[in-house]
Amino acid sequence: MKTSLKTLLWSAVAAVLVLSFGCSTPATRIKRNPELFVQLAPEQQEMIRRGQVAVGFNAEMVRLALGEPDRYTTRTDQDGMSEIWHYVTYDGPTGVPLYRGWYHRYYMWGDPLYPFYMEYPDRRERDRFSVVFRNGTVRALEREVQR
Repeated sequence: MKTSLKTLLWSAVAAVLVLSFGCSTPATRIKRNPELFVQLAPEQQEMIRRGQVAVGFNAEMVRLALGEPDRYTTRTDQDGMSEIWHYVTYDGPTGVPLYRGWYHRYYMWGDPLYPFYMEYPDRRERDRFSVVFRNGTVRALEREVQR
């Protein structure tokens, strides 16, 4: 009986850790940075609460709304250099989404909570949303369109 209670307790602790590290929402990010949030215009606050961004936002505002990007790239064109934040999804070979989000960054070899999709055969990574910055300000938003 003691062994099953101990197992149950460890399972509960593991679940809490996964939820606390793996579930970053606009609400949790706002709670971590209320000073920035209260300085924003009401329209901006509402967009961030809904997990939306707009042209003109700065990097900290985007982080409040969307969290950390999955990867960064830069682009140089005739107008100068841009930084692009990519938010990705992982799909199986048939196009079914396996995972969306940032949790996979916390993987450590041998971790029993390692997400299954990282070892999924033929998985594909694709951008679902990108934010283009120039001089620290959002200049463009790129969203995947399903047809």
